[in-house]
Amino acid sequence: MRDRGAMKELLRSNDLVWISWIDAALRDAGIEALLLDAHASVLEGSASAIPRRLMVVDEDFVAAREVLRVIEEETP
Repeated sequence: MRDRGAMKELLRSNDLVWISWIDAALRDAGIEALLLDAHASVLEGSASAIPRRLMVVDEDFVAAREVLRVIEEETP
């Protein structure tokens, strides 16, 4: 992964399938993402009290938001 610099939160969720789907779509678009809070979520006992965050670098945020918007529109 390139130098991350400043990052922005693209999404926050407890749905691991959704996060994985968005992460794969971002990679297909050439956007690298970083998953935060995965270990904290495991430590809290899988009660889903701590959502995971998918982060992207600032300069990719607009493009990543567009990828997310398209997926959300196409998902029933």
